[in-house]
Amino acid sequence: MGSINNRLQELGLELPKLPEPVANYVPGVKVGNLIFLSGQTPKDGEHIRYKGKLDVDLSIEEGYAAAKLCTLRLLSVLQSLTGDLERVKRIVKLTVFVNASEDFEKHPQVADGASDLLEKLFGEIGQHARAAVGVDSLPSGAAVEIELIAEV
Repeated sequence: MGSINNRLQELGLELPKLPEPVANYVPGVKVGNLIFLSGQTPKDGEHIRYKGKLDVDLSIEEGYAAAKLCTLRLLSVLQSLTGDLERVKRIVKLTVFVNASEDFEKHPQVADGASDLLEKLFGEIGQHARAAVGVDSLPSGAAVEIELIAEV
């Protein structure tokens, strides 16, 4: 199946610059063989690319793209903590927070932007448990924020 970096390249994607924390926390913590990653928003450099509420300001397709961008940022952090994404044994769980209207019900379709990418990159070990949760707001008005747990 080739390396994860090759698959990124085949998909026309690259990992962004390592994100800097915006407050008093660390991007990730390793405990035993698990790595817990802090939430990442859909930033492109220093700016939130996907801002606002799903079903009001953004379409499901834009939410899907936002989740994909969050995941690329998470993978940058994961690579910095492991030295190599090939060391990942399993993507264990995602928690996907979706900034949405109170009537919005398509959180899983937004979260699929992250899940689909992880499965394409990691194959079977990229399949994971997941929660997709609707929220009233997110930092800096982001449309999506995602946390990730991985086994190494």
